[in-house]
Amino acid sequence: MDAPTTTSADNGTSGGGGGWFTPRKKPTPGSEPGTAEGRRPAAIRPVGRPAPDPAPSADGTAAPSDATTGSTSTGPDQEGESPDAIPTPTPVATPPAPSPAGARAAAASSPRPAPTAFAPASEPFAGATTAPDAHAAAEPRVPAQRPAPATPPSPAASAPAEEASPDAVLIRRAMAEVAPVADKVTSYFYALLFVRHPDLRPLFPAAMDTQRDRLLRALLTAAEHIDNTDVLVDYLQNLGRGHRKYGTRAEHYPAVGECLIGALAKYAAGVWNEEMEAAWVRTYTTISQIMIDAAAADELRAPAWWYAEVVTHDLRTPDVAVVTVRPDQPYPFLAGQYTSLETPWWPRIWRHYSFASAPRSDGLLSFHVKAVPAGWVSNALVHRARPGDIIRLGPPAGSMTVDHTTDSGLLCLGGGTGIAPIKALVEDVAEHGERRPVEVFYGARTDHDLYDIDTMLRLQQSHPWLSVRAIIDQQAHQQLPDAIRAYGPWNEYDAYLSGPPGMIRSGVDALRDIGIPSDRIRHDSVEELVAAGP
Repeated sequence: MDAPTTTSADNGTSGGGGGWFTPRKKPTPGSEPGTAEGRRPAAIRPVGRPAPDPAPSADGTAAPSDATTGSTSTGPDQEGESPDAIPTPTPVATPPAPSPAGARAAAASSPRPAPTAFAPASEPFAGATTAPDAHAAAEPRVPAQRPAPATPPSPAASAPAEEASPDAVLIRRAMAEVAPVADKVTSYFYALLFVRHPDLRPLFPAAMDTQRDRLLRALLTAAEHIDNTDVLVDYLQNLGRGHRKYGTRAEHYPAVGECLIGALAKYAAGVWNEEMEAAWVRTYTTISQIMIDAAAADELRAPAWWYAEVVTHDLRTPDVAVVTVRPDQPYPFLAGQYTSLETPWWPRIWRHYSFASAPRSDGLLSFHVKAVPAGWVSNALVHRARPGDIIRLGPPAGSMTVDHTTDSGLLCLGGGTGIAPIKALVEDVAEHGERRPVEVFYGARTDHDLYDIDTMLRLQQSHPWLSVRAIIDQQAHQQLPDAIRAYGPWNEYDAYLSGPPGMIRSGVDALRDIGIPSDRIRHDSVEELVAAGP
């Protein structure tokens, strides 16, 4: 599920040049990017009136992109790769967010400005400089077993229960003004960033066609939900932890904020004034501080990334491989979660893949990878990776996990390589010794695409509480979400969906139509922002 975003200095074919390591060899000490240092950011310098447009750069040059049938965004390891560049938002995950009361208490003891109804999660861990590899025995970074949160509503459909804060009103007014020219705002933002702060350019992919709108969208999404403490703190903490693997440091945040405000001031000139600028400065300061604090806390207990050696490479079909790797140190995660992955052939390009099994006693991790047209990472993993190659893993993320405090049945819809996390959920239920019913619908376009059906049928033979049904589009003349209408009832089930975004969206609609409430429908779609509905 890969969309190309960069090339390395030597076109990525050898791992040399500008790459961070050579295939099959571990990098030498000191070659890795830096990690977050957990320091408080310097004050953002409000830029006032916009400067003249910087000269266009080559960063907007288009590169080939992966295609997914009928959709433009993807969840982990589905029929298309999901890009994960420096500022990518990810689904709400570990650890649980502080309560609103806790956030307010932290704000009361902090002198830094914050919007009326939103406060930083905690005080910064000033001077946290623990080396990434010093935490192998530290507390695992996995969420507690608890129900996954419902997907947050979209901005247009989620007016706050209480009157919006003054800062939120100003933030949304600016966003409404720039919405029709979002592409221009994005291009200008990156031009400002790279012209004023060229030292930040190496943190980003060489080609910016896929990356270009992700940072701005993440920032604007966070600002849009500035009054929604419960959702936003969790989101930003996860984002801050994930940014460690890119070498993002506390001192980078003011530069980004300065250029964000510069771009907004230029394209929201019709409504921009000192009051609005001050609101954005306060909002961005709060957003960045939560991310910095989360990264600093995370640095004390987990590495920024893990190296992992490929131990087996099983080519199931000409374009689907099951890749199993051995991390260089313990890698804690929960069944149903996913990680970001970087190969030696395409430095600084990270893609999301779900774990294809529950945690194993031998510590090995498996991923199902489908090579897609122009997919740099997916094609490398399917057609180039071999045992002995070294890849790099980011932290686990995702909330599509089993709630073992209930005995509800599991209704699982897996399309294509989306069967990987579904298989992990089945193994998780089995390992907990539960006898709750689990119904799996395995969707595919053709028989050929049911590459893991034998594994699922063996699981069914071993566990009488498990039922597996293959739904083949070309034979049944129906889509996977529609097939579930013929079975049921499902009112006592929690639903899990994993597959192409189009399948997830139609599946959620179908499940709601048959009476399953939204808070019992779980899925991860990493290309969607926190604000986006299913």
